[in-house]
Amino acid sequence: MSTTVLPVTTAASAGGADTLAINEIFYSIQGESTFAGQPCIFVRLTGCDLRCTYCDTEYAFYEGTRRSFDEIIAEVARHPCRLVEITGGEPLLQKRVHPLMARLCDLGYTVLIETSGAHDIGPVDSRVHRIMDLKTPGSGECARNRLANLDLLGPRDEVKFVIGSAEDYDWAADQVRAGIPGWADRVNAILFSPVFGKMTPLELATRVLADGLPHVRMQLQMHKLIWEPNQRGV
Repeated sequence: MSTTVLPVTTAASAGGADTLAINEIFYSIQGESTFAGQPCIFVRLTGCDLRCTYCDTEYAFYEGTRRSFDEIIAEVARHPCRLVEITGGEPLLQKRVHPLMARLCDLGYTVLIETSGAHDIGPVDSRVHRIMDLKTPGSGECARNRLANLDLLGPRDEVKFVIGSAEDYDWAADQVRAGIPGWADRVNAILFSPVFGKMTPLELATRVLADGLPHVRMQLQMHKLIWEPNQRGV
């Protein structure tokens, strides 16, 4: 399959009714969330309207090919796995992602979506597990957090804070405290993840242990520990 460079507007609109701009589809070990460690099929969509300082998938901003739902589902079905993550880029930029997720759910897959939190998560199929970022100050995109999403979170959902500094940690801890009672008590998990190469796991673990915040689960990007940190398709 050849890869082309798509303009952001083209990637977001993704052409016909049953097509999406796809950066890559691959089978790997889920490295994050409460599903970490499980085999998982990743469908990475092209395009993102955020530019986080720690982004490790910049190649997904523009690279991709337009593929039909049938092609996507056929490639997913080739793998011996029933867990699928829709990721990006920012998958919610392409509105046709919603019927694709519904079709995957109808086929009996467990479907996750990983999203920046800058776009409305309300239209996501209720069967899908939403893994939503709250962008910390160090991301450079904190102002893009769509705080209205917090009211939509439920027991299938997980909230992720990517933490690169003490300032980021303090900000994330304040958001969790402010969400109790409220969204922080409703979600399945609150994930604190260190920015790879900026904050050591020990630094984050020390803060998490000292504060004892309810519901907070520290995570590492397992795939970066298994493979070379910048390797694609893992």
